[in-house]
Amino acid sequence: MELTAGPGAEPALHLVRLAPEITRKSNRTRRRFQRRLAGNLSEALASGGSRARVEDHWSRIRVKAPPAAMEAAARVFGVGSFSRVDAVAPAALEAIVRTGHATYRDLVAGQRYAVAARRAGRHSFSSQDVREQLGAALNPYGKVDLTNPDVVVSVEVREGEALFFASRTDGPGGLPLGVQGSAVCLLSGGFDSAAAAWLMLKRGVALDYVFCNLAGPAFERSVIRVAKVLADRWSYGCRPKMHVLPFGEAIEALQGGATPRYWQVVLKRMMYRAAAQVAEETGAVAIVTGESLGQVSSQTLANLRAIDEAAPLPVLRPLIGFDKQEIIALATRIGTAALSARIKEYCAILEGKPVTAAKPAAVDREESKVSPEPVAEAVASRTVMDLRALRPGDMSREYVVLGAAPPGAVWIDCRLPHQDDGWRFPASRRVLPAEFADLAAGLDKDLSYILFCDQGVQSTMLANALQIAGYDAYALDGGTKAARRWAAADALGGRDVAARSAPAG
Repeated sequence: MELTAGPGAEPALHLVRLAPEITRKSNRTRRRFQRRLAGNLSEALASGGSRARVEDHWSRIRVKAPPAAMEAAARVFGVGSFSRVDAVAPAALEAIVRTGHATYRDLVAGQRYAVAARRAGRHSFSSQDVREQLGAALNPYGKVDLTNPDVVVSVEVREGEALFFASRTDGPGGLPLGVQGSAVCLLSGGFDSAAAAWLMLKRGVALDYVFCNLAGPAFERSVIRVAKVLADRWSYGCRPKMHVLPFGEAIEALQGGATPRYWQVVLKRMMYRAAAQVAEETGAVAIVTGESLGQVSSQTLANLRAIDEAAPLPVLRPLIGFDKQEIIALATRIGTAALSARIKEYCAILEGKPVTAAKPAAVDREESKVSPEPVAEAVASRTVMDLRALRPGDMSREYVVLGAAPPGAVWIDCRLPHQDDGWRFPASRRVLPAEFADLAAGLDKDLSYILFCDQGVQSTMLANALQIAGYDAYALDGGTKAARRWAAADALGGRDVAARSAPAG
C-alpha cells in the first residue's frame, strides 16, 4: 500500500517484526491480526505526511519509509520491533559474506561484535555457515564477543535475498488495535484512567472516552488534552471519540438525596450507568476504568463489588493490582503524566469519612434516593468530539474566554498601564504585566479566577497560562467594558457576582 509523499528524507527499507504473541495464534487468526497491523502501520506512517510503502509478508512486514517517519511505528500496538535494512544481497553465501564485510567492517572496527543469522526457506547453506564465515571476514577489524557485544550484525535470509541490519527499535508489543472490539473508558484526566486506557489499547481494544464533567470548562479542557495524547500517539487504526457529559446537575441530585458517607460510591454507580448508556449507543461491549484496589475509599474490594451492581456491561480494571508509583511510571512512559499532574481531583466530593465496606443492598437504597433523570439528561445532552480532528487552536477561545463569571470567582484586573484609568472592579486584584510570571505562586487552586483587560489580549494569554498551570482561570469576554457592566449590575443588586477578595500574593 502506497502512502502520500512528503518532503525531505529519502525512504529506506525497514523490517518490522510482529509481537511474539501474534505469531503464536492459529494461522487464520494470525493472518487477520497481521492484516490489521499492516493497516494500522500505514495510518501511523501517513499521520506524519511521509512517503511510505507497507508490504505484508508472513511473519514480517516490510516498510519503505524515511527513517524519521518510523518513530511512529514504535507506538503501533502489535509491533514487536523493527530495524532499518542497511543492505540487501542475493541469497548466496559468498554474496552474503562479501556484502556483510563491505557494509560493516567500519562499524565493527575496534568493537566487540557478534553475527546473528536467520533463514527461512531452502538454501545450500545453514545459518551457522553465515555466522561463521561472515564473523571470520569481520574478525580483522574487531573482536568476536557472543556474550556482551557492542555491535550485533544481523542477517535474515528469506527465499532469494538476504537482508542486513545492525540496529533494533522496540515496539510496544501487544495486539493490533481493533482486533478485540470496542469499549468505553471512563476518563477523569488523572494518572490512573489514562494508564488504564493505554493498557486496554495495547490489548487490541478500540476505545471511546466518557468524561463526566464535574467542574466546568477548564477541567474539561485539561482532560481533553490527556485524551488527545492517547488519540494522537497511541490510537493508530481507529478514530476515538470523546463524550463530554455535563454532570453538575447529577452531583446536585446526589448531594440532595443520598447520605453523605455514600456519595462517593453512588457517584461511581452514576458514572457507570452513564458510560453504559453511551456504550449502548456506540456498540461498545465493556466499560474500562482506572480503579486500583485499595487506592482510595471507593476502591476497596467491598465497595467495588457494590459499585459493580450498577454495571450492565463487564467492567475492565487493568490497573487493579498496580500501586500508585507503578501507575505514574506507566503514565510517564505514555506521555500523559505531566498533563495529569496539573489536574485537580474533582471526584472526591466528600470531605468527611466515606463508607469503605458498603453492602450492595445499602447502596441500592441510597441510590434509590437520587433521581436517575439528571444522568439520562447528561447523556442526552453530551458533546461528542472527534479527538483526532481537534487542533490546538480549536479549544482556545471556547475554553479560556467566558461570557459570565463563575460563581464566587476572584476578579483579576490585568490591564496594561496605559489602559488604567483608575477604575477598579470591587474587591479585584490589580496585576501588572511584570508580575505575570509570579502570579500563580500567590493563587489558591481551590478558587476560580476571571481576568479582564481592555482588548482581551492580555487576559486571554494569562488565563491560558494559568489553566496550563492547573488553575481554574478564564478571560472575560468583552474585556473591561463587560467588567464595568458586571460591577454596575452588582451595585444595583441585579446580578450575583459573588466576587471574593483576591489574595495579596
